[in-house]
Amino acid sequence: MYLQVMLYVGAGINHFLRPAFYMSIIPPVLPWHYAITILSGIAEIVFGVLLLVPATRKMAAWGIIFLLVAVFPANVQMLINYLHEQNPKTWIAILRLPVQGLLIWWAYVYTRKKNQPVSNH
Repeated sequence: MYLQVMLYVGAGINHFLRPAFYMSIIPPVLPWHYAITILSGIAEIVFGVLLLVPATRKMAAWGIIFLLVAVFPANVQMLINYLHEQNPKTWIAILRLPVQGLLIWWAYVYTRKKNQPVSNH
């Protein structure tokens, strides 16, 4: 869990350190790129910290899942941008898409009751 907390808090802080990067991958059809960047950074920090507290862990995990689904179009836009630019780091943008699913699963683990196994069906 601590690794996950560091991942989200670190990523959230990065929104404030490198807002231009995040703004560049927000789909152009969406307005307010700066506000979206800042709000998603705040959400990552808050949900990451709330994972530490047993009483808020489940809610934080659902918040992370919602956030990961909401930002998925930015990952697609990043891939589109990189393909258009013929960016040598296109492989990173491709890899981010399935990793998003793994991150959703990782957050989902914290939505279950303690000792409740993940269903196989």
